[in-house]
Formats: sequence, structure tokens, C-alpha cells
Amino acid sequence: MSDLATDAPIEAHLEAYRSELTGYCYRMLGSVFEAEDAVQDTFVRAWRGFDRFEGRSALRSWLYRIATNVCLTMLASAQRRVLPMDLGPAGSGDATGPGEPRPDEIWVGPAPDGRLLPERSDPAEVVAGRESVRLAFVAALQHLPPRQRAVLILREVLAWSAQEVADLLDTSVPSVNSALQRARATLAAADTTADVYKPMDDEQKALLARYVQAFEAYDLRALTTLLHEDVTLSMPPVPLWLRGHDDIVAWMSGTGSGCRGSRLLPVVANGMPAFGQYRVSASGSGHEPWALIVLGLSAGRIGSITSFLDTDRLFPAFGLPARLG
Repeated sequence: MSDLATDAPIEAHLEAYRSELTGYCYRMLGSVFEAEDAVQDTFVRAWRGFDRFEGRSALRSWLYRIATNVCLTMLASAQRRVLPMDLGPAGSGDATGPGEPRPDEIWVGPAPDGRLLPERSDPAEVVAGRESVRLAFVAALQHLPPRQRAVLILREVLAWSAQEVADLLDTSVPSVNSALQRARATLAAADTTADVYKPMDDEQKALLARYVQAFEAYDLRALTTLLHEDVTLSMPPVPLWLRGHDDIVAWMSGTGSGCRGSRLLPVVANGMPAFGQYRVSASGSGHEPWALIVLGLSAGRIGSITSFLDTDRLFPAFGLPARLG
């Protein structure tokens, strides 16, 4: 059997699939931390059942079957994860506060690319991988019933055949095709469009450099010139979100003005440019973690700004320092 062609221990064979299985489980679950738990559970089940695995199917297919069952079990008792835009209409930039934080379990969270996407040499595959983990796409997937979600990811993202998906889910090809049609119809109603992030693209690099300069200088006039007219700003785990230049500038000038003097460190999240934001420490000495900012690019401008405030977990996951001097 091709994927067990060496005498390496089973742990080594399993480890080869960690990143792609984490990406699959992340798309299913909407949380990189839950995805990693699901993959670990998958590996434990595979290790325990390996003596009963007789090579009737490829190891990869067998692992995806286990991972799918793990995810479906987790989703059976879980609340659907969302972004703030799913909870209600946009707020006002002169709001007195962003609202009470909601539990982490309800939010779609960001993820480092390195944990989700296997290394690829084909540029087209790299681009496709980034597109399939964008925040808006992952959030849209959460609107699908779990089995439809699995069908769409396996068919549209991973390019499995209808027969392969039917075998994995113990169902028929017509059932798979029907589920895929319904899933496509649901996603068609969601706005998942964004420019593909190209780290070596000169125009994108210039846009991001201007964003960092404007944000760190807290030059809101300069910042506004970089934003799409329908730009959105959200700040999970708080429910408030804003749309448009005026409300975002009003917010940053008022309630959000504590971000003045921040410093940004670049990372990549969900195939999108991102930054660790550090605000001036309350002591006045150094800078403390405040948010992981994930940017969506649209038509050469910034179309979305999502600031995730759970820095205790996110900054270590992205390899960001605990503070800046």
C-alpha cells in the first residue's frame, strides 16, 4: 500500500497528515484549538485501532473517516460559531461601549497558516489553500449542517470524488450530490469574496506598509484612505461591529482611542495578512498584547478588520512575544 510503504512506526505515518487534518477539522469546527484536539483524538483512535486496519482503504481515507466522525460528534453538542456580523446589524461609531464579551465557544477564531496548510510547491495549490481557510469562508461554512459541511469541504476544497465521499459517510452518491447542491446554495448567499493574499506582491506590500505606518502613528485620515468604503470592523469576543469609514473613525477617535501609540508585528492568519497589536502598557513602560488583527483585502484596499482580543491563547499560537519593551 503506497502510503504505508516504509517500515516507519505508525506515529510517523500519522504525523505526516497532521497539518491537512488540522485544516479539515478547522473548517469543520471553526476553532484551531478544537481542531487540534480533534486531530489528536483522531490519532489516538487510529493508533488504538491500527491492528484492525488491514489496508482495505488508503491510510489517508481511513484517517479522514475517523476525523469526520470525531468532528460530527463534537458538533452534535456545540453551538454554531459565528462572527459578530452574524449576530445583528452594524453598530454606531459613537457607541459608549462594545457590549459584554460573549463566550469563546460562539466565535469563529483565527488560525496560523502553518498549522492548517501542508507545504506545497505548486503556487496554484498555495493560493487555493489560502482561499479555503479565509475567515469569511470558514464562518460561512458554520451555517451548514455538519454533514453538508463535510460534503462541501471534501468535494469542493479537497477534491474528493462523490463516490469517495459517499464511502466515507456511509451514504449514496445521490445523497452526496444533493447535500452538495444545498450547501452551495447556502454559501452563494454569503459574502465570502476577498482578494487573495500575495506576500510578494508589491502593491499589497505597499498597502500593508501604509496601514502599519498610519495605525502606529494613529493618523486616522491616512488610515481612511486605505479602507474600502464598505469596510467592516469587528472585535470578538465583543458583539459590536461597525461598517464604513465614518463609524470606524468615530469609534477609533472615541472609545477606541486607547489604541493610540500601539505597535504592530506582522504574522499571517487564515491565508490573510495579520498583525499582533500591542498597546502602551498601563504603567507607561513597554507595550502589552491587545489584539490579533486580521485584515481582508478587497480591490486594492482593506475590506475588513477583525481584531481578536483573546491574546492569552492567540499570541502564543502565532509565536508572538508576551510583551514589547
